[in-house]
Amino acid sequence: MGDATGFSDFHHIRPRSGAGTITRIRLENFMCHSNLQIELCPWVNFVTGQNGSGKSAILTALCIAFGSRAKGTQRAATLKDFIKTGCSYTVVEVELKNQGDEAFKHEIYGDAIIIERRINQSTSSTILKDFQGKKVASRKDELRELIEHFNIDVENPCVIMSQDKSREFLHSGNDKDKFKFFFKATLLQQVNDLLQSIYEQLQSTNALVDELEATIKPIEKELVELQIQIKNMEHIEEISLKVQQLKKMLAWSWVYSVDRQIEDQTALIEDLKTRIPICQKKIDAKIKSIESLRNEFTESKAKTVVMMQKTSEVRRKQDESQHLISLATKRVLELKDEHRRAINSIQKMQKDIRSLEQEVQDIQDQQFKTTQAEESEIEAKLKELECMIDAAEAKLSRSKKDESQLSESVFMQVAKMNEITEEIASFEKKEHEMRTTIRQLRQHKTNKVTAFGGERVIQLLQIIERHHQRFNKPPIGPIGSHLTLDNGDRWAPAVENAIGRLLNAFIVTNHSDSLLLRSYAREARYHNLQIIIYDFSRSRLVIPSNMLPQTNNPTTLSVLHSKNDTVLNVLVDMGGAERQVLVENYDAGSAVAFDKNILNVKEVYTLDGYKMFSRGSVQTVLPPNRRNRTGRLCSSYDDQIKDLEQDASNVRMKAEECRKRKRDIEANHQHLQHNLKKEKETCSSTERELASYKLARRDLKKSYAAESSLAPLSNVDELLEEISKLQGQIQEMETSLGMLQNKKDEAEAKASDLKLSFENLCESGKEEIDAFKEAEAKLTKIENDLQSAERDKAHYEEVMATKVVAVIKAAEAHYQELEGNRKENCRKASIICPECDIEALGGCDGRTPEQLSAQLNRLNQRLQQESQQYSDSIDDLRMLYEKKQRKILKKQQTYRGFREKLEACKKALDLRWNKFQRNSDLLKRQLTWKSFSF
Repeated sequence: MGDATGFSDFHHIRPRSGAGTITRIRLENFMCHSNLQIELCPWVNFVTGQNGSGKSAILTALCIAFGSRAKGTQRAATLKDFIKTGCSYTVVEVELKNQGDEAFKHEIYGDAIIIERRINQSTSSTILKDFQGKKVASRKDELRELIEHFNIDVENPCVIMSQDKSREFLHSGNDKDKFKFFFKATLLQQVNDLLQSIYEQLQSTNALVDELEATIKPIEKELVELQIQIKNMEHIEEISLKVQQLKKMLAWSWVYSVDRQIEDQTALIEDLKTRIPICQKKIDAKIKSIESLRNEFTESKAKTVVMMQKTSEVRRKQDESQHLISLATKRVLELKDEHRRAINSIQKMQKDIRSLEQEVQDIQDQQFKTTQAEESEIEAKLKELECMIDAAEAKLSRSKKDESQLSESVFMQVAKMNEITEEIASFEKKEHEMRTTIRQLRQHKTNKVTAFGGERVIQLLQIIERHHQRFNKPPIGPIGSHLTLDNGDRWAPAVENAIGRLLNAFIVTNHSDSLLLRSYAREARYHNLQIIIYDFSRSRLVIPSNMLPQTNNPTTLSVLHSKNDTVLNVLVDMGGAERQVLVENYDAGSAVAFDKNILNVKEVYTLDGYKMFSRGSVQTVLPPNRRNRTGRLCSSYDDQIKDLEQDASNVRMKAEECRKRKRDIEANHQHLQHNLKKEKETCSSTERELASYKLARRDLKKSYAAESSLAPLSNVDELLEEISKLQGQIQEMETSLGMLQNKKDEAEAKASDLKLSFENLCESGKEEIDAFKEAEAKLTKIENDLQSAERDKAHYEEVMATKVVAVIKAAEAHYQELEGNRKENCRKASIICPECDIEALGGCDGRTPEQLSAQLNRLNQRLQQESQQYSDSIDDLRMLYEKKQRKILKKQQTYRGFREKLEACKKALDLRWNKFQRNSDLLKRQLTWKSFSF
């Protein structure tokens, strides 16, 4: 309370002892306070200080926090006046205790409620927060509900008494004014005002009911007029009744004539319908045969596709082996040719040696003389021939060297072409796999269930649907079709790596259902189906936080969502999904699995496919399994299809680049082959030229030896030297011949190995090729049988449609026409139940339908003449009369109810008012303000 005298100044703040107790007040930029926070105890709190220190500002802040207007505080005209000078906003925050039986929405707010009111220069807002400071509501209705719940009225002086009110109370010497203060503080004034307002509302409501009752008078007058018109039209109604009776009699006269025709037509239709089961039985047999053939055709086609792929691979390998064999054979022939040429050269050199030895023998035997001039001329010719022989030998050596280099280059080009061929085959296989995956994804996009078992699971689900009543509870599966990812497709690869083996599984409730499902899986040709037995009645497992991995990384269970609790329970019990941690990369996975020693971690999975876990002291890291399928849990297959199409396009481009490189190498290989052929021709011509030079030299020496005997010893030495040289060349050629023999043997061994490998490949591929041909023939036969069965089915259907159904439809159409005529006549006669007939109407008195029709026409003319006097029919008038009568009765009943409720309210209000007046007078007599001391 504030002291009005100003000598001492303190405030007494007494919070509530239970729920609704003020525990803390925080002010920011409010009046004279920049930043003030007060913690209050649960009992009596006193706030003391000098005048102007801001004690009253705290009470004002409480009023503002609990929704009081600026004028209601008597401290400012607008809310922005509470903002401290120089600041742009102010914040008032009040914390209430919210514990015990009287707590306000404890399940939402918790043990405390924080009321925060923020005011700036243009707007103000109020926010209610829970015990953690999280925003719960910002509506004024929520704050008003809170205030009413805790019975907080800041405008009541008994709740908050400002300095002005306390000064007014203390300085007033008038007992009447003090009683008014007491009257207001005890809410008696509010009760008095409320009773007065209720009196006024009752008076206004009575007046409104009087006005509403006055609106009924014109409608009552209209009712009287309508009753007069109805009486005048009763005669017309009698004529109308006679017309209706004649119409019924006429209709029944036609009905009896049509009934006989209907009986004849019914007998005809029944006779025709006996033909339908015969045709339908044949059609059903053909349909069953077609379904069986289609299933067999689908299965055979799938097997044929697989066999065709294997056969294509075998044939491709056979072609490659044949190509390698041809190259190896060609290489053997080249080496044999070169070996033969080397042997011929050695034999020729040996022949030359024998010739030279014979020449030496001849020179030694001959002793002819010659002149010095002739000797010089012969020596010059010999020297010239020697130079030509040396040049030819040098040229031959270079040619052989070039031939050897070209032959090696050709062999290397062939090896490169083989490598590129294998690389192209690898790219084609990769592209084929990608195209197969794209087709599967497009199929999954059409029907997501196919991602978890393909066509087999569709057939199995159809069988389960047909026989669902045989299960104790219908199976759940495949599990993957019941799962979605909460945070998009980010964790899809890691999740599928973690629980991929369970995605195709089915769940049943007991062992008998498991056996039944296994038999249906065999019927659908779905072998190795994983079946899990689990109790469907078990509720969703609640896993305590202390049993979960203590890490910020998500787990497999946390990123998955399913509407079926059994699916999630199976993932927990069978796969430990709540302890499988998902991470971004290898380093993060290693830290979680091994370094940080985190509790409750079973396994760690990375986005790139690594699996990490530790069992005791053993740490295990499993690399990505490239054969694992991913992308089945993705919400959208479009991105995967787009990426795979891009990858397939890139692989196709790489294959085209390899083919281009192969074409370039093939062109270069042909060029090298051409050069090798030319080089071999050059070697042959050079050898022939060298042989001719050596032969000329030998002949010249022979002639020289024959004509000259002056220097026989020198000629013999030259010949012996030449023989020695030829013998050295023969040794070199023999060494080269040995190398050629080794190369030839290696080439022949390689060719033999290739032929043996080709024969083994042909032998192993023969069974697959024969099986493929047999499967292809069987597929063709099944297709022909299927076409034949479809033609038979179409024939029987045509017979059914043209010779059976069409005739029946024509008969039924005529029958329906007769039935339509009968129903139309019955409708005209207003037949309500099947028992009504013409006898119930009094019979036709021997009158024909034509006579009845003529009488009906006469009555219609009379009815038309008399009905022209009135625009409305008597039925319309009666309906209008009944409608208005019901409306008046309803309104009268409603207004009568209003009167009764108003009378009851007035009696209750009078009783309450009298009681209030007696209590008020009693308080006036008993209350003595002079006994109060302030």
